[in-house]
Amino acid sequence: MALDYFNGRETLVIETKRDLQDVVSIADRDVETLLRQRVAEAFPADGFLGEEYGYQQGQSGLTWVVDPIDGTAPFVNGMPTWCVSIAVLHRGVPVIGVIHVPCADELYAAAAGMGASLNGKTLNLDPSRTLQNAITGIGCNSYVTPERVGAIVSALLGKGGNFIRNGSGALMLAYVAAGRLVGYYEPHMRAWDCMAGYCLVKEAGGTHLAFPAEGEALLQGHPVLASNQTVYGDLLAIHTG
Repeated sequence: MALDYFNGRETLVIETKRDLQDVVSIADRDVETLLRQRVAEAFPADGFLGEEYGYQQGQSGLTWVVDPIDGTAPFVNGMPTWCVSIAVLHRGVPVIGVIHVPCADELYAAAAGMGASLNGKTLNLDPSRTLQNAITGIGCNSYVTPERVGAIVSALLGKGGNFIRNGSGALMLAYVAAGRLVGYYEPHMRAWDCMAGYCLVKEAGGTHLAFPAEGEALLQGHPVLASNQTVYGDLLAIHTG
């Protein structure tokens, strides 16, 4: 459905959130409605948390966490760096992660203990990748001061690294799992942006900063850091510094 919108049906922005860069499109709302309906039909006892319509508690102990379009700003501006992010949590731990990238025809999928894949090909992270010979993804938003973002970038460059920001944290986490990025750091993200990506990175052999995902903490923002095992310490130092 989202790709149909991108191909010209509608990309109408219907409102902004915290600032003029944080937009919501008709497609965001429609995609989340579709996913909620499908999950309710197939797994009526499961909980559901979506970016657009909030949290509905379930009884099964499983919660679906969905960002219908992560990267709405690129989406409405005709750029391909957006995705659909779907995770399933069990007791606050992501046990299933799926990220669909329609414009690239890519499907990232992972399940706890079963590995991660991209279009069916197993993903395994390369331990030879470092901050210096690879690229790190950096995220920012209006919850984080420009000074803090500048300090993060400066610290990364000071370690000999380089960075990219493409407008979708979920997609950059998928790129970490695929080895395209060596790591991703954003000081403030929501569960719907990162839970699927965390599952992918872990199952591909990487590691990540803990994200509180039970009770009220699930509905709040927290720092997100995921990477190859080899650079985690370096990126953690940037986070704590």
